[in-house]
Amino acid sequence: MTDRALLNKAREAADNAYVPYSHFPVGAALECADGTVYTGCNVENAALGSTICAERTAIVKAVSEGRRRFVRLAIYGEGENYCFPCGACRQMLAEFVGSGDMEILCTRSGGRYVSYKFSDLMPHCFQL
Repeated sequence: MTDRALLNKAREAADNAYVPYSHFPVGAALECADGTVYTGCNVENAALGSTICAERTAIVKAVSEGRRRFVRLAIYGEGENYCFPCGACRQMLAEFVGSGDMEILCTRSGGRYVSYKFSDLMPHCFQL
């Protein structure tokens, strides 16, 4: 799958976001080692700690379907800055990256995107 195709899946997922507080929809598309793609959107809650990010939604969907090896994650957001995964999402991803690495695609308004290796975004993550 091309970068653009994965980013388009993330953009489509953002259409389902529930964001009555931030008004900032985010979508994610997580590509697994076997080629399967799981999408997610952010879901906000008045009890802010219960809010879940798009990235973690996609991760939970993939894990609940038995997937454990991820190769790429595309994150879609329409801000003036690139939409990077938050610290909690990075730590959750670290659980499944292991000794390998994965590519993280981050968008900003206008469809522009950047690509990073997970290890560049979280070089010294906590792992057991």
